[in-house]
Amino acid sequence: MTALKDRLKQGKEARKKCPRNQQASMGKARRDPVPLIKASSEGRIRSLVELRYGRMLESPFSFYRGNALLQAHDLAGTPDMGLVAPICGDCHLMNFGGFATPERNLLFSVNDFDEVHPGPWEWDLKRLVASFLVATRDLRHGSSVEETVCRQLVGAYQQTMLECAEQSAMDTWYESITYDDLRAQASKNTLEHVQRAIEKAERRTHAQLLPKISERDKQGRLIIRDDLPEIFHLHNHTTLLNADDDWLRLADWRPLYETFLRDYRGTLQADRRELLSRFEAQDMAFKVVGVGSVGTRCLVALLTDEQEFPLFLQFKEARRSVLAGYVKTKSRARHEGQRVVDGQRLMQSASDLFLGWTTGPSGRHFYVRQLRDMKVSAELETFDGEAFAAYARVCGRALARAHAKSSGHAAYISGYLGKSEALADALYQYAQGYGEQNERDFEHFQQACRKGKLHARSEADFAADHLP
Repeated sequence: MTALKDRLKQGKEARKKCPRNQQASMGKARRDPVPLIKASSEGRIRSLVELRYGRMLESPFSFYRGNALLQAHDLAGTPDMGLVAPICGDCHLMNFGGFATPERNLLFSVNDFDEVHPGPWEWDLKRLVASFLVATRDLRHGSSVEETVCRQLVGAYQQTMLECAEQSAMDTWYESITYDDLRAQASKNTLEHVQRAIEKAERRTHAQLLPKISERDKQGRLIIRDDLPEIFHLHNHTTLLNADDDWLRLADWRPLYETFLRDYRGTLQADRRELLSRFEAQDMAFKVVGVGSVGTRCLVALLTDEQEFPLFLQFKEARRSVLAGYVKTKSRARHEGQRVVDGQRLMQSASDLFLGWTTGPSGRHFYVRQLRDMKVSAELETFDGEAFAAYARVCGRALARAHAKSSGHAAYISGYLGKSEALADALYQYAQGYGEQNERDFEHFQQACRKGKLHARSEADFAADHLP
């Protein structure tokens, strides 16, 4: 216990360098957002950048989700206590949710690691708190709900970090948040949301997905069905790749898949390689995902076993983290796909059975995981104020566990946090300020689209282009 007290004391001492009230600072927010938005689109597929902007135009919250680089730039000018450890890097409330462990248990945690990178833990917490304020404001829940969700999130993070500080290293490593835990702790009003999430996750299997996105071709082979702009084959007339894209020089999808598999197999454990060998690839297509990832390369491969039971693997491009240009500490991984995988394994208590990484044609980096396997996200539109507050608490708990596991310094962080409302006061103030900043940035973005500085198109626009 002496060591715990020493670490708590050291964390408390860190307040001298960075008083908790300074965490309200907005950082480098006095800038034009448009150049940063353009910078975040470099290297993406040009036609799909227009779709990305179309999705970001839907609301201030969609805009907030769509550009993590903007807030990374701003956070670089904020004070922190000086502890650098692997963090999510894009920690908004829609990057949390349910997923299946290899043992088929349903857990809740952070579930998106595209931007994972060493950085100050405060950056994740600030992005998460601000996302709740932006979302509740977007859905018009009122200022009292906005304040409640922000304060309860920080309170849950604070309490959970103290619990982790008092645990053994092994307990912190393995402990997780299960949906059974959430169901047991839910109130009558929030139990329905938890139960619906569980039922939805149970339906989101590969077998259930197969008839939704696949069909038989004239030869009776299983293929993925085109559904523009969400899903398209690379070498068909429906492709949305640029005409000069290097992938179009490939004969079809097979050379691409074979290149992916060559390195990917070696990143799996031996038993998982053996399991993968029992499946044969049937087809592969491009799949557009999310808001922030639109325009990066993401493919889904349909594999089947001897009885035609399916396995869907997702090959998602891993680019340089948005944090990389704003922190001095570099990632140890030289491969961006390995950076994502290492970060995910470190921050989650259990990860995807087929999680791995690979290099594609032209040297692009990718990470690999199962598509959709029991993955489920919050349905924010169905939340009342109480459900939002409950969701904020569980996200706060999950983030604290992820940070405790990845840093190994729960006691140090907990000592800094303390037990008072000091950090909650500061971060609620930060969230209010950044919510207003996000609205100003969104207006600048809308103007840039109207004036033709940026080109945005909706899903309907893309679909109309390819009507028969």
